[in-house]
Amino acid sequence: MSSDDLEAYEAKLELDLYREYKDVVDIFTYAVETERRFYLCNQVDLKVRTEGGDVYYEVSMGDAWVWDMYRPARFVKSAKVLTFRDVSIEEIQHRELEVPDQE
Repeated sequence: MSSDDLEAYEAKLELDLYREYKDVVDIFTYAVETERRFYLCNQVDLKVRTEGGDVYYEVSMGDAWVWDMYRPARFVKSAKVLTFRDVSIEEIQHRELEVPDQE
């Protein structure tokens, strides 16, 4: 496999992942971003922990989808992340369904 073949394969995986994201984002409540991964989930709990003067974050998620093009199964029942870096949690604003006017 040449480097061009590998790049084309990875580009296809990334495009497929983006399409899957667009298909599933509306079934989740939160978007969670850490330094390593991006998650969609319906339950999230963030705890700030301290140990030996260091501060870290424990993020627990339920009913989650993981942005990772190399995972064969991206839907997980629960996920826990421990990190010393920033964590971003946003509530997803869902588009309201609009019923077209019938004339």
